[in-house]
Amino acid sequence: MADKLEILRSRFGYDSFRPGQEEAIDSILGGRDVLAVMPTGAGKSLCYQIPAMMLPGMTVVISPLISLMKDQVNALRASGCRAAFLNSSLTPAEYRQTMADIRGGGVKLLYVAPERLQRSNLPMPDDNESPPLVVIDEAHCVSQWGHDFRTSYLEIADFIMGIKPRPITGAFTATATPKVREDIGRLLRLREPLYVHTGFDRPNLYFEVRKPANRRAALLEYLAGRKTLSGIVYCSTRKAVDEVHEMLVAEGFACARYHAGLEDDERRRNQDDFLYDRKTVMVATNAFGMGIDKSNVNFVIHYNMPKNIESYYQEAGRAGRDGSRADCVLLYSGRDVHINEYLISGDDDTDCDPELLAHNRELLRQMTFYATGNECLRHRMLSYFGENPPSAGCGNCSNCQTEYEEADVTLEARKIISCVYRLKQRNRSFGKTMIVDILRGSKNEKIKRFGLDTLSVWGIMSGENARRIRGVIDFLIDGGFLEAEGDEYPVVAIGRGCNDVITEKRRLYMKLPKEKAAAESPSRSRRSPSGLDLGSGNENQSDGEMDTALYERLKALRREIATRESVPAYIVFSDSSLRDMCRRKPESPSQFSAVKGVGSAKLEKYGEAFLDAIRRER
Repeated sequence: MADKLEILRSRFGYDSFRPGQEEAIDSILGGRDVLAVMPTGAGKSLCYQIPAMMLPGMTVVISPLISLMKDQVNALRASGCRAAFLNSSLTPAEYRQTMADIRGGGVKLLYVAPERLQRSNLPMPDDNESPPLVVIDEAHCVSQWGHDFRTSYLEIADFIMGIKPRPITGAFTATATPKVREDIGRLLRLREPLYVHTGFDRPNLYFEVRKPANRRAALLEYLAGRKTLSGIVYCSTRKAVDEVHEMLVAEGFACARYHAGLEDDERRRNQDDFLYDRKTVMVATNAFGMGIDKSNVNFVIHYNMPKNIESYYQEAGRAGRDGSRADCVLLYSGRDVHINEYLISGDDDTDCDPELLAHNRELLRQMTFYATGNECLRHRMLSYFGENPPSAGCGNCSNCQTEYEEADVTLEARKIISCVYRLKQRNRSFGKTMIVDILRGSKNEKIKRFGLDTLSVWGIMSGENARRIRGVIDFLIDGGFLEAEGDEYPVVAIGRGCNDVITEKRRLYMKLPKEKAAAESPSRSRRSPSGLDLGSGNENQSDGEMDTALYERLKALRREIATRESVPAYIVFSDSSLRDMCRRKPESPSQFSAVKGVGSAKLEKYGEAFLDAIRRER
């Protein structure tokens, strides 16, 4: 039997394991359960795919989405592995053939949805050998405290316990807080599992928060030089998806859309257009993306702020899966908070559970702190997931790349807190916008109607910029000096720490961006003039060492092969594999086999065609 390193090399084309992979593989092969939390792009799939090829019998992989199953199975088959899936996308003929393959022992990895476990007994090979291994992908879906709870996942533990002898169990996810990790182990009834946690940080991703006055203009500005690059634009509502999609199509972008309000056929067609690179931009709600194993996503833009950091990190993490540098940009507006409050309050899962409702509102509060704060974005995110990042900034986020100066905002803070206090004396409370209007001396109809222009604090910050006042309010809420209260329409209230500020026992210092001339955005400056991302976060070669003309030729060849085989282009080879070919310029099959991601099956299937293309370039 081939050992794990031989399978890694011959099937998947890699010479060494990434952090955490070997420990998880050894644990499974040794008969011990595994709970692995590894970020997108860290290679979770290999942790169970390699043991599945080494263990006797058929491994069962429980996966939440049809698209995820299809991608995984296509990739495995391209690597010469016997894999199959059972779901509603199969035609009757395909279903019968898959069942025959299973019964004949021709399937090593079978992907199924959790709902199928509820409906019928799982098909087994004719020898009735029980699965040696059951894998739960996207395992965070089992916890109601996670961001993507699915009731069908609660049936998985009973399914596993019904298999005799009980199989080894592996649970894998990219995002889970300590509370969710505890839920995964308990609800899936894992037995003394090995806990593998490689850290959430992905250095190849650049994180940025923008607070544009005009979101549409900001999105178009960002995309202007990226028409040939693949990316996702996430919106919080179906209406926003339709509006942004219409705008981008009108501006000449090859753009698709995806949300639950579309017909099934259109969703499938649009998803395939994006996966097969017929469309470069996908505009979607969070209904799109889980398990989309598309390796060449260069950017993920959040047109609206998500409800929690877990959702944001998983959605943003769909960029740069192959280790290439990629951008994760959030276009923030204060209105996003109100929209998310409304969505949380109307969620069927939280409607009858006050504790869960309060929990989800706290998650939204943490997401808002991420969007409005000025500390290192990566530090804020990793701290949320329970990690202890270094105190120094990461240098690869918009806050770290912005020049700040320490400003004494004590006087401004007192004025703001006084405004909230004066309103409280009148049994009134308002949101941030109204607070700003009062302090700046607005004479709008609402202020006159409530007599707020008679407050002693009305107009005491008339010379201040509204954005700066709002920034100080966010700073005070983040620090607990003020609080945001309420459900659908949060209002600003007095916080526990305000007395020390009012009584001058404490001075407050806040980092504020230095005023400077407009410069090129950090995310754009990291690109080559052509817009092509030449480098990779996991590669040591400089950008200049890659032949970009050859890269385009190989992409065209890959697209031709993918079209002929009816698979996404990245199933043939990832972008990182093409870049490695361009740097190495192999001349023989043995040299080609050393390219990252080239295993024996792909060498035999595609090697000569790509070698010919490389030779013609010489």
